[in-house]
Amino acid sequence: MAPYEAMKTMEKGATNVGGATPQEQTTPGESRTIDLDGAVHYVDFGGPDDGPTIVLVHGLGGSHLNWDLLAPLLAPHARVLALDLPGFGRSEPGTRAASVPANVAVLDRFLAEVVGTPAVLIGNSMGGMISILEAGERPEAVSGLILLDPAVPGPRRALDPLVAAMFAIYAIPFVGERFLRKRRTRQSDRARVVEMLKLVGVSPDAVPSSVIDRSVTLLQEREDVEGMDRAFLAAARSLVWMLVDPRRYRKTMRSVSVPVLLVHGDRDRLVPVAAARDIGRRHPSWRYLELAGVGHVPQLQVPERLAEEVLSWLKDTAPSRQSR
Repeated sequence: MAPYEAMKTMEKGATNVGGATPQEQTTPGESRTIDLDGAVHYVDFGGPDDGPTIVLVHGLGGSHLNWDLLAPLLAPHARVLALDLPGFGRSEPGTRAASVPANVAVLDRFLAEVVGTPAVLIGNSMGGMISILEAGERPEAVSGLILLDPAVPGPRRALDPLVAAMFAIYAIPFVGERFLRKRRTRQSDRARVVEMLKLVGVSPDAVPSSVIDRSVTLLQEREDVEGMDRAFLAAARSLVWMLVDPRRYRKTMRSVSVPVLLVHGDRDRLVPVAAARDIGRRHPSWRYLELAGVGHVPQLQVPERLAEEVLSWLKDTAPSRQSR
């Protein structure tokens, strides 16, 4: 029996919000927790025992919910797990750090203690950065990388002015905290979810209402709201510093030896497509796929198209992954 099949407790299911049925409210897969110096929540979407293992790593402000549309399309072909990094989703932060390096350490322990075999990491945004760092620092734990609009360094002039201003606010001590606190008191939970979807290039009308309802419920269920804000800002500030001085990050990218699929939407406002194209040129052995008309979270915008590309890549790279 694999380690993740023998472990962990079931978490309470989602509650009914906005008129959705209980079936619509329930996240696909089994909700579990593991103690990694604090509770880390994850969803086990199942999958065949003889297939590869895929671990889904969300981005800044994200959670396991970001994968609800993609994971069920992959689960018939691979074992699929999605974790909530500390301070995000249902992983309450406690006293843990939430910087990028701290999150890499959590992912590393998750791979060792829950997965137990080399895994394919699918990382979105900050989750892509974390996945790259894990693959570079612990290559024996990773069999492949699929990077969805990862946070990578690129030309500053290509940044969206609104996004640049927002991250500048996050970076300033006390100002970022006050900004998040005011936004929380002035906006409803649903308005915050809709605003975030629009920021990452997703039309709320194009997303199943159940996904939005579960996101609203997740915000309402948080116990340590102030701690979640601190974790978000710690992660955001750490991410910004990694990109401001990317020398270590670029060195780690060069050391990645596993197969890599880099996917980027050409309408991404958070990570300009120019940055992804530059990374693709620097790493010609990586497969680069650019999605026209897609923003920052292709797993929510074009899950069927993305699943086809991911499964095709997994099939093509299976010999090189198995030889590791």
